[in-house]
Amino acid sequence: MKEDSSIDWAKISTGIGTLVFLMGMANLQKITKRLVDNGRDPKTPAALVRWGTRPEQRTLVGTLEDISQKADYEGFKNPALIIVGEVVSLRDKLNWFEKKPLFGKRVLVTRSREQASVLSEALEALGAEPLEFPTISVVEPEDYKPLDQAIKEIGKYKWVIFTSVNGVDSFFQRLNYNRRDIRALHGAKLCAIGPKTRQALEKYGLIVDYIPVEFRAEEILKVLQGKVAAGDWVLLPRADIARKLLPEALAGLGALVDEVITYRTILGEGNSGRIVEMLKNDEIHVITFTSSSTVRNFIHMLGVTDINDLLEGVTLACIGPVTADTAREMGIRVDLVAEEYTIEGLVSAILKYFHK
Repeated sequence: MKEDSSIDWAKISTGIGTLVFLMGMANLQKITKRLVDNGRDPKTPAALVRWGTRPEQRTLVGTLEDISQKADYEGFKNPALIIVGEVVSLRDKLNWFEKKPLFGKRVLVTRSREQASVLSEALEALGAEPLEFPTISVVEPEDYKPLDQAIKEIGKYKWVIFTSVNGVDSFFQRLNYNRRDIRALHGAKLCAIGPKTRQALEKYGLIVDYIPVEFRAEEILKVLQGKVAAGDWVLLPRADIARKLLPEALAGLGALVDEVITYRTILGEGNSGRIVEMLKNDEIHVITFTSSSTVRNFIHMLGVTDINDLLEGVTLACIGPVTADTAREMGIRVDLVAEEYTIEGLVSAILKYFHK
């Protein structure tokens, strides 16, 4: 702090308002001394806030006579604000931010950019800082002919099984493109893999006939056992990389299965260099995986040989057992798996993990 500073210390020291000094940690001792020497009560509350609003936020509270010594003892450095005034006494009442259950956690969200916001908003509401790193992008099929043919023959299907929200939305977009609407599905029973997929269907005014207790392909087969008859035509509109378990098992029941690609998932456009650097600096605390493709693409995009060294100390959270199995097959550990295979279930599992 310059000795010939233009600050009128006599006036600001005896004022009744709150004083805030930006980036003044290097001069903290001089600032507090000037204030006291110019008439401010040494017992005036003072606080230091470092990295405000970030997971790294730290707050140190004292008075003008001891805040400098406390800062030295705690190794408190810039970037920080120095706050002087009675307003500091309200910290206990107003400290809602640091009391949020996931405060201090920076969580990497690996979902597609279109779907990331739901998870990000839920995490942010609990005090975490979501960092979006899209590892997948949802794009159109390379060839619409199989899907268009299925839509043309939609009346023959006894069952239509949807395994994702993306599958629902992309199917109905194409249905509309072909100048058809939900009336075309009047003869089919509908099955959805989970509540979000069911809700997506309900947006189109449809009622789902069957939904499994657990939201994965194996459970769909349990639900449909004894309901799908030999010779029934079954339509599976879904992603290009979906597991083959479901269509193969349905064929084993004697069903005639048409598996058509309604959308493709490709590598996302996240800034992998930045993520690697943040992981090296221990700036990411949790990584969330919401599908097997997010796991595979995450590892591919980072492109490092020492992936487990890079992830040491980071909590890895998976939305369900299928995603967790993929992570283990790819050679990385899994710290927690949601009991309910939904975004809400994943957030709940993260919350529970950090508040055992």
